Amino acid sequence: MKLFTKKKTVLLLSAMLTGTMIFGTVGNANEALGKDGGKTMKSAEQQSDRQIKAEKLTLVKEWDKVFPKSDKVNHSKVTFVNRYGITLAADMYVPKNADKKMPAIAVAGPFGAVKEQSSGLYAQKMAEYGFVTIAFDPSFTGESGGTPRYVASPDINTEDFSAAVDFLATRDNIDPERIGIIGICGWGGMALNAAAMDTRIKATVASTMYDMSRVTANGYFDYEKDEAVLKKERLANRQALNAERTKDYQVGAYRNAGGVPDVLPEDAPWFVKDYYAYYKTKRGYHPRSLNSNGGWNQTSALSFMNMPLLTYSDEIQSAVLVIHGEKAHSRYFGEDAFKKLTGNNKELMIIPGATHIDLYDKTDKIPFDKMAKFFADNLS
Repeated sequence: MKLFTKKKTVLLLSAMLTGTMIFGTVGNANEALGKDGGKTMKSAEQQSDRQIKAEKLTLVKEWDKVFPKSDKVNHSKVTFVNRYGITLAADMYVPKNADKKMPAIAVAGPFGAVKEQSSGLYAQKMAEYGFVTIAFDPSFTGESGGTPRYVASPDINTEDFSAAVDFLATRDNIDPERIGIIGICGWGGMALNAAAMDTRIKATVASTMYDMSRVTANGYFDYEKDEAVLKKERLANRQALNAERTKDYQVGAYRNAGGVPDVLPEDAPWFVKDYYAYYKTKRGYHPRSLNSNGGWNQTSALSFMNMPLLTYSDEIQSAVLVIHGEKAHSRYFGEDAFKKLTGNNKELMIIPGATHIDLYDKTDKIPFDKMAKFFADNLS
């Protein structure tokens, strides 16, 4: 009996998922993908089913960021489509002295923020260092498309990064072999997940990162809890969230979990007060930001509880820089994620005295010089 090779097994699984049977090299995406009795299917309907179609988005034209506009870069709005058919909106920043075939960086985060906040600041700053950059709104949020609104997903949001790479890799002014990504806060974990999957990503920065699967499943500071306690808490959370699914379906609408509170309780943890100082004040408030307003679709938490993001992060071959604040409540996420990384092209940088939120917008604490050198070295 002749056994399948590993390559053919992977292709078979892929074929089963897509409804086709292919036992050879993956063909050009523009070629007909399905075969039946040796006859290629070419009907207009079948061709249409495979087309990448963009949603029509209405994008704000004026500058509405929480940070000042730089006179060193050119700014424009762009859109691109992910593998789930969701059209994403992004701000593109291009150095004014840009030549053809530039290195590029895609930026997203924090979790529950929009591109007019931290990710836009990072993108604009990195463009000043000589990179073409985009800061995008993840699926279902900000100016990006997708319904219902305010849904988060470990799979779809990882795909958002790869869709950004699709877009960048096909532009005339960008070198497809020199693309990196930056994930901030919860998108730091998504960035590492994308780097584990997408070999086109040559360098990754995870800044002040959260592991959203871990914190959703276990809550904060799970290293202080017994595993039996964590299991009991997870069961209670699953029961509550699934009961909420039933309620949502009964009323025909999804309930949001609530963002950062409008009024801080006296006993709020210090890091919640930190979030309030950013999302609820002039410093970082934005009307399209989930954290500044009503928060995520509540039942989004179920998929994060069930699907660990960093399962294959130890297989990342490309360069990774993990940045965290010395005094960040979330520091253990970055340190533990770094411990799992392998290879001699991984680095952990702890910023003295910095909190989690400091790395959202404090330009005197965010190590942009270090990040620029990291990308220059690894996107050369």
